Amino acid sequence: MEPSKKPLNVLVKQMNAYIAILLKNGVEYRGTMIKCDGHMNILLEGATELVNNELKANYGSILVRGNNILYIMLDAKKKA
Repeated sequence: MEPSKKPLNVLVKQMNAYIAILLKNGVEYRGTMIKCDGHMNILLEGATELVNNELKANYGSILVRGNNILYIMLDAKKKA
C-alpha cells in the first residue's frame, strides 16, 4: 500500500476538516477534527451528537476513543 493511502495518513491529511464519526453503538458525532493519534483517538471541536439522525447535543470539544469508532466520513456536510 502506498504510504499516502494508509488510513492514518489519509486521516492526518484531513486535519481541521469537518468530519462525521459513527460509533459502534450507533451514535454519530460531527465536528472539526483538531487532533488524532496513532490509535485513531480523535479530538473534535464544535461537535454535535446525533442519534438516529436526530440532534441530541452540542459540545465544545470532545475526545472520541479510536476503538469505539465504526467508521469515519471525511468531508461531511453540516446538519442544519
